[in-house]
Amino acid sequence: MGTTFEIPTLNSERLTLRAFRPGDIDAWATMEADPEVRRYRGNNPRTREQAWSAMETNLGQWALRGYGAFALELRADGSFIGIAGVLHPADWPEPELAYSLAREFWGQGLAAEAALAARAWAFRQHGFPRLASFILPDNVRSIRVAERLGAEYEGMTEIREFQVQWWVHRPQPGDA
Repeated sequence: MGTTFEIPTLNSERLTLRAFRPGDIDAWATMEADPEVRRYRGNNPRTREQAWSAMETNLGQWALRGYGAFALELRADGSFIGIAGVLHPADWPEPELAYSLAREFWGQGLAAEAALAARAWAFRQHGFPRLASFILPDNVRSIRVAERLGAEYEGMTEIREFQVQWWVHRPQPGDA
């Protein structure tokens, strides 16, 4: 018998943060195939099969660690728009507060809204003393999100052969 686990559902003003569903694949694959979205994640565009595999990996992290990436859904119409949550691949130096949206949703404050909800849940549920965000230096939008969330720049590090900025999030009063 397999491991059972539960992925919570969180709500913010405009978003629902929830588990991935098979029906997310079309929007997720489109997002993962966008070269501009993938550029900021340090990788080439993904095929539909690679997007499906990434979705499975995201779900697997929930089973192995008890946390992971949430699928982001607009509350207004149920559209899948991206991901946010705590990622911690085996080769990461510490858990990462990560966020990524389909390009048409950039610039609307949705990444910060999703990251705030995921961060509050992670600090409350798992008691992390801190979370990192590893950001490519040219990803100005993501850096602005980290700053908006009150993260502090800690320096540069290398993740999977990419030089990235290391931003640190600590619990804030609203995270309790």
